[in-house]
Amino acid sequence: MGILSGMLGKTSVFLIGPMGSGKSAVGRQLARALNLPFHDSDAEVERRTGVDIPFIFEKEGEAGFRQREREAIEALTATPHIVLATGGGAVLLEENRRALRERGCVVYLQTSVTQQAERVRHGRNRPLLSDGDAATRLHDLMQLRAPLYTQIADIVIPTDGRRVPGVAEHVLRELAALSGPR
Repeated sequence: MGILSGMLGKTSVFLIGPMGSGKSAVGRQLARALNLPFHDSDAEVERRTGVDIPFIFEKEGEAGFRQREREAIEALTATPHIVLATGGGAVLLEENRRALRERGCVVYLQTSVTQQAERVRHGRNRPLLSDGDAATRLHDLMQLRAPLYTQIADIVIPTDGRRVPGVAEHVLRELAALSGPR
């Protein structure tokens, strides 16, 4: 467990940040480096419901999705020794923020709206970007969510212009620093 054993007394790493910040890709790499299982809250919602997220948004709206996301995050954050990538809006609910903050080391992958727009422009499965101008929508989402990401983050890692391996290595260095001297 090395790095994680002294890390704020927490044994899991939870990645938060906006869509396109690299939470899933960085999370997979971190999980390999830490020899921990990787989980993705969006994938867990899809696994539990048997349908994709755009379908949930279509049938139940954002509120229905957020409730399902809350249940998935509650279960996942209660699982020790994992790396978890959350959805960009997971921080909107106080219950999620509390579970993330109390049960693991929270890493905010900070990304500019410009970088987000570049990274998600070809993506599907982004129901919040399905109507209107994506850049404006990303900006509006960031205005609302950035203070929430910052509020619960133990570590903030800038990702603009960086590749996944470099970001993952930076996270590992910061986790090691939190662990303090041995």
